Amino acid sequence: MKSDQEVLLTPAEVATLFRVDPKTVTRWAKAGKLTSIRTLGGHRRFKESEVKALLTATTNNSFGDGGKL
Repeated sequence: MKSDQEVLLTPAEVATLFRVDPKTVTRWAKAGKLTSIRTLGGHRRFKESEVKALLTATTNNSFGDGGKL
């Protein structure tokens, strides 16, 4: 892998970071709250930089909205 390529995460990896179920991550993607890239096989992948930014934003929010994105 080239160093200039974006690191992509699976729904399970994203779910682990947010401590939610992978299906929740898929719902976020369908709702447009998280951008996903589709593989040739139709699986979702998420840009690590975007996930980390969202994680930082939600932890700074202290989940005052009940933990919802």
